[in-house]
Amino acid sequence: LRMLQVKLIVTGDDFGYCPRRNQGIVDCFLAGAISNVSLLVNGSAAADAAKLARRHNIPIGLHANLSEGSPVSEVLKTNSSLLNQDGFFHGKMGFRTALSKGLLNMSEVKQELKAQVELFHELTGHLPPHMDGHQHVHVLPEVRHVFAEVLEEYGIQYTRVPIEPGLHNCDWIPPSLMDFYLGVEEDSFNTVDVFTKHGIRWPDIYIGLSTMGRNMSVSSIRSAIDSAILELTAKAPHSRTVTIELMVHPGYPSVPPVGGCGEGPDDFSQSWERLHELQTLIKPELQSHYKSRNIQLCSFKDL
Repeated sequence: LRMLQVKLIVTGDDFGYCPRRNQGIVDCFLAGAISNVSLLVNGSAAADAAKLARRHNIPIGLHANLSEGSPVSEVLKTNSSLLNQDGFFHGKMGFRTALSKGLLNMSEVKQELKAQVELFHELTGHLPPHMDGHQHVHVLPEVRHVFAEVLEEYGIQYTRVPIEPGLHNCDWIPPSLMDFYLGVEEDSFNTVDVFTKHGIRWPDIYIGLSTMGRNMSVSSIRSAIDSAILELTAKAPHSRTVTIELMVHPGYPSVPPVGGCGEGPDDFSQSWERLHELQTLIKPELQSHYKSRNIQLCSFKDL
């Protein structure tokens, strides 16, 4: 592994969710612990997040959201298949259920995704260099096709495909969560051809499910990276550069009622686990591990 150059994109997701999330993400970036962020444009602090990204020169992409809070498309705010009876998105699992029952109108999905790209452009002054899905909705059946069309239309080159090497060996993940992750993995496998056909690219390796929240530690990140690189180089021994995206969720815990995407902050964002991620990511021993392994932090536009 010595000769290998590794480009690592450490992406802080959910930028714009609340002021305390924004602050945590900025602190992480300034400490050199993350190198990229993903903006929720329907987040209650999205405009503030865009300003912070500009002020600190933080590379920023779009975290497309179809599952939490309110749509940004005016037309879809009142009457749309994307909303439940309370007038909000269906939720992480609710979205998947509605989709499997054939209740979601894909032209509305497309309309909302485009509205979010347009709002991102308005807030940041540029199109997103990368775009992925909040709660991994972008790899779901049907949605993946529409998502790929939107990326191709706007010339957005990069996305995330959440297939994590070694996920099956992570016995610390509770069964209910593992079921969800394995569903995400299966959907991702079925998305590869679709994204490829539309000329969309993503890093060689994705990490982030096994290291989320309370499961994050210097050693869990280190071993996830090392074993993923070993697995990849065993398959393709000649590659000189390996690209990795590590998905992270640092922040200071949200304090209700402030935050969220229209409905207030969820449990994960109020929990100590966000702060735990922040404190782990800024540890000097993680930074020195990157150096010893010839791992260079970068963003999508550096690929």
